[in-house]
Amino acid sequence: MSDTRLRRVAVLVLEGAKPLDVGIPAQVFTTRASMPYEVRVCGAAAGLVTGGDGLSYAVAHGLEALEWAEIVFIPGYRLPDRDDPPKPVVDALIAAHDRGARLAAISTGAFALAATGLLDGRRATTHWHYTRALAARHPHIRVDENVLFVDEGRVLTSAGAASGIDLCLHILRGDLGVAASNHAARRLVAAPYRSGGQAQYVPHSVPEPLGERFADTREWALHRLGEPLTLELLAQHAAVSERTFSRRFVKETGCTPMQWVMRARVDMARELLERSERSVEQIAADVGLGTGANLRLHFQRILGTTPSEYRRTFTQGE
Repeated sequence: MSDTRLRRVAVLVLEGAKPLDVGIPAQVFTTRASMPYEVRVCGAAAGLVTGGDGLSYAVAHGLEALEWAEIVFIPGYRLPDRDDPPKPVVDALIAAHDRGARLAAISTGAFALAATGLLDGRRATTHWHYTRALAARHPHIRVDENVLFVDEGRVLTSAGAASGIDLCLHILRGDLGVAASNHAARRLVAAPYRSGGQAQYVPHSVPEPLGERFADTREWALHRLGEPLTLELLAQHAAVSERTFSRRFVKETGCTPMQWVMRARVDMARELLERSERSVEQIAADVGLGTGANLRLHFQRILGTTPSEYRRTFTQGE
């Protein structure tokens, strides 16, 4: 990676902030050799902020941190549907966006982002328990209750709690590439890739043994992406019929089995493009896509770019 400058991240702690929502971006982006970020935790003013769930936060920075930041995370907080954040907070978020910062809300932090008006006319999500309240309070937002996160460019929102990890890894993937994102996921002992379109929760309960079996099948497939993988083989590994496997898989992941396999292959190709000098044809064979033409087709369809253009973004200036 040629661009090793420190990227500036602010985590905005509001009254009633949820501990996990605060901790996720603070931990994911904390400065280390593999993570070129600097994090500042801030509030409406420096000092003690009363949080949710019995915790409080001693923050070193006030809203001036938003003038400094390139990415601003807004963690979820208690009772978000009662009152908007203080006007200075809303104004500071708008000003940060106007300067070019990305604003990323975790869980009910979407309500604070909605108060700025920056989500009007856009898709957004929040914790499933609050999606209806968000839609009622801000009718100009296209609230999607069935996804883990939504990326609308410089405004991003995620569902509850752990989906904040998915959002952070998504941002890392865009900034530094798949290898860095996967490294962070391993450090967090988290799933390396869950798409934003994956369902927040399964509406109908799935028997636990079946859920475990499907997780095992996904793990099994990830180690065999270079081999032929068909719906029949995946269903056989899960020991269920193809019809049952397809139906349950969509409920668990938000995509079909073969869509998931294709995305996993493209992500594996991305990592090989970043970390190796293998040709596009060789990588296509390595990830089970057969030919370079096939890899280019799916790369363009999923990522909107070509393998060669993608590789150049990670080799310029080296």
